[in-house]
Amino acid sequence: MPPLASLLPFEAAARLESFSKAAEELHITQAAISRQIRGLEENLGLKLFCRRNRAVFLTQEGRELGRVVSTALQSISDSAVTLRESPRKNRVVLLCQLCEAFYWLMPRLSTFHQLHPEIEIQVATTTRPLTEFNDHFDVALQSTGRPSGVHVLAFTAADEVFPVCSPHYLTARQPLRITDLRRHTLLHHHATPPHLMEWDTWLQTFGQTLEGYPKGSVFDSYPLMLQAAVEGHGIAMGWRRTAGRLIDSGALVRPCVESVPLPEAISVFRRHGAEDRVEVGALIEWLTEQLRGEN
Repeated sequence: MPPLASLLPFEAAARLESFSKAAEELHITQAAISRQIRGLEENLGLKLFCRRNRAVFLTQEGRELGRVVSTALQSISDSAVTLRESPRKNRVVLLCQLCEAFYWLMPRLSTFHQLHPEIEIQVATTTRPLTEFNDHFDVALQSTGRPSGVHVLAFTAADEVFPVCSPHYLTARQPLRITDLRRHTLLHHHATPPHLMEWDTWLQTFGQTLEGYPKGSVFDSYPLMLQAAVEGHGIAMGWRRTAGRLIDSGALVRPCVESVPLPEAISVFRRHGAEDRVEVGALIEWLTEQLRGEN
């Protein structure tokens, strides 16, 4: 047998025909990819790639081995999926963006368990688009417009966006005008690629721009930004579904009356190629009632 540790880096490099893309996919360095493939070539006694001007090209032997290894790994993957699912046929994996999972899903998931005690819901969270999630899931919930690949859209739901802040942040009792925001610290959320309505696009809806505003604070985590607002660090962009409970509890308030409705803010997907399971259908039906029933 060739060194087994080298087969996964080789398969990725052969499939992508790039050491750098293989390194990015496997979350290791390009040097590690190159080292593993060089060891595999030495073990086999032949070249699997031609290296020219920082590009790599499969040799005929590399192409043949690539097909064999890819088929074998796919077979292992299929068997692993079957083994994971067979003991728990009633389990459904729900993939959810971190902010929706934390602020919207968890407070109400118990109602699903009350309706369907025989179904086990396993929640997986991510901050990345659906196309960058490589593990198994049955149903996924993410912001509309983020890349979703070939997965099947089940339905969309509305939301609305408005400023939020701590009740202790403001001293004035009267609501702020949009032009008053210029005198306050704005909290910003940054994601790559962007997927949430932010201050610039929200203000544009009312004919305003960020020009002349203080720099403010920038967060790469939406929950962290909301917590900064709760602690009184400034005014954040709040989404009704994720900020609603903090408003109901008094931890946050709406300093402005203005709001931007988004008719198709959230999208729910079925995994492409999955069998039509009763358990998955029950979860999608519940999500439909919860998400559309709040509108």
